[in-house]
Amino acid sequence: MSDEIVVITRPKNRSQAAVDIVTNLGGIAKVVPTLELKIVCSEKLLLLFEKLNELDWLIFTSPTAVKSVFQFYPKIREKLNSKCKIGVIGPKTAKCVESYGLKCDLIPENYTAEGLLEEFEARNLKGKLIGIPRTMSAREVLPKELIKRGANVIVAKAYESDIPANKTKINELINCIKKYEIDAITFTSPLTVHNLFNDLNDFDKKEVIEKLKSDKIYVSAIGPITGNVLKEYGIDPIIPEKYTVEDMLYELFKEMNKN
Repeated sequence: MSDEIVVITRPKNRSQAAVDIVTNLGGIAKVVPTLELKIVCSEKLLLLFEKLNELDWLIFTSPTAVKSVFQFYPKIREKLNSKCKIGVIGPKTAKCVESYGLKCDLIPENYTAEGLLEEFEARNLKGKLIGIPRTMSAREVLPKELIKRGANVIVAKAYESDIPANKTKINELINCIKKYEIDAITFTSPLTVHNLFNDLNDFDKKEVIEKLKSDKIYVSAIGPITGNVLKEYGIDPIIPEKYTVEDMLYELFKEMNKN
C-alpha cells in the first residue's frame, strides 16, 4: 500500500507531526485546515493573570492555551504560588507546558475533559480556585463539573477557534470528496468536523456525507468526543484506543492495510 491521500484538517501550525507520520507510513498528506486558531488577550485572561498567586489549580486543555498564556504573561513561573498544581488534558499539552519550564502534576489516562474529571474525583475541590485558559467554543463539561464539585472556576478566553477566513482549500476539499479523489480524512476536534459542513447547502451536505459514509473514503477521529460528532452526521469513524494524533493515524493505516 502506498500513495494513499490522507487529509489532515488540523490548523496548519499544528499539522506537521501528522504530515510526518502519514509520510513515514507511505501516504501522501494533504493539509486542509477546517479550523483556524488565533491567540487573544481577553479581559478574563487578564483577570486570571491577576489571580495567579491565588490559584490552587491551573488547567491547560491544549498547547495553544499554553502558548497564549506565556506570550501575554511570560513571567507566569515567578507569579504562580508554590501550592498551585498544573493539570493538562494530554501528553502534547504536557510537553508544551514543560517546554516553558513548568511541571505537570496531573495527566489523565483518558485524554478528554471527562478523563480529567475522573482524576479529580478523589480530590477535595471545595473552595479551590481553578483557572482554565482556553477557547470559548470548547465544551462546557469541564468547568461545569468542577463548579458542581465546589470549585471556584475562572474560564478565560486565551484563543479563538473559527473556520478559516479563506475557504478556498475547504471548497477544493469538498470537490475532492465528491469525486473520491482522497482516500482518507482525519478529524481532531468537533469543530474540525462542524466547520467542514457549516457553509454547505443541504444538497451538497447530503452528498458529502454520503461520500464519507461510503467504503471508498476512510474517516478517522482522534477520540470519542470527535467521533460522536461524526456519528451525528451518520458517519461511523475509526477511533483509536489512545486519543492521540499518532495513534489515530496508525489505526487508520492499519484499517486501510486490511483492504
